[in-house]
Amino acid sequence: MTEPILTDYKRLITRPIYFLAWGMGSGLLPKAPGTAGSLVALILFILLGPLPVYVHLILVAAAFALGVLICGRVAREMGIKDPPTIVWDEFVGIWVTLLLLPPGWYWFAIAFLLFRLFDIVKPWPINLAESRLDGGLGIMLDDVVAGVYALALIQLAYYLTA
Repeated sequence: MTEPILTDYKRLITRPIYFLAWGMGSGLLPKAPGTAGSLVALILFILLGPLPVYVHLILVAAAFALGVLICGRVAREMGIKDPPTIVWDEFVGIWVTLLLLPPGWYWFAIAFLLFRLFDIVKPWPINLAESRLDGGLGIMLDDVVAGVYALALIQLAYYLTA
């Protein structure tokens, strides 16, 4: 990815759809924008931590639906199938991973690492979601499936160690 040009920063601050899709600017980092977006999303989740699980579920579902729309539109406007600057999908993916997280701060680190691993490696069916679906749904779904994989592995690890 080339370094963002000045117009990218202008879009970030003047167009709310880009602000969201680009993860409040974290997607504009020239190296590892997905990791940066995941980290920002993790911090936001921690700040919302005291909310009941059902509220987190509603927020994640709403963020997914919103993401399909905004990520699809921004990608279309940019003329790129899945621009690396779009990291809203990482936000939602890691939020899925963090649902029902066991007690203990170390689980946040494990969740972050597992989500990034699945998002980068893209085992089946994550790779199918990315390669066969276009638009906002394709951008969003591979990260949500990566989040489900990480969530399932965390729940299994917790069950086996509790």
